[in-house]
Amino acid sequence: MKYFAIDVDGVMTDGGFYYTAEGKVMKRFGPDDHDALNLLRDKIEIFFLSGDRKGFEISKKRIVDHMEYELHLVSTVKRVDWLKDRVDLSDTIFMGDGIFDQFVFDKVGYSICTADGFYLCQEKADFVTNSPGGNRAVAEACMHVLEKFFSIEGIPNLTGGKNWSGEWQT
Repeated sequence: MKYFAIDVDGVMTDGGFYYTAEGKVMKRFGPDDHDALNLLRDKIEIFFLSGDRKGFEISKKRIVDHMEYELHLVSTVKRVDWLKDRVDLSDTIFMGDGIFDQFVFDKVGYSICTADGFYLCQEKADFVTNSPGGNRAVAEACMHVLEKFFSIEGIPNLTGGKNWSGEWQT
């Protein structure tokens, strides 16, 4: 596999939208996902998709500014065509949870759904995490991808001066 495309809302987050009278103010991103993605970063091209136009700036702050990954605003019903124009679908892993993600699962080489994903999405997934979205589901998926598509020896020695964690310096 060459590409790992990950939906943001409901996968990297708990899927909730937090509103006040002023509008959408935040999203909850879970622990460990960024660190686990760093284990894959040099093995596969990782990018994120969000269909949440009104909350896109919130997702951008976490995914682009903090984690330093690509983030694309793509309608949930146009993802197959969008992906087809950019990657080889048979060489793509897609992780999603929503009602329309099942249609992407039909076209990609490998599919992953969160434990709390839409039931049809879970039925069509090649792998379903034990963890719900926004609570280590991406970290679990990363470990699964490492074991399934890369040698276990490919998991790095976490010493040696490289900053593996998203926050802490060595």
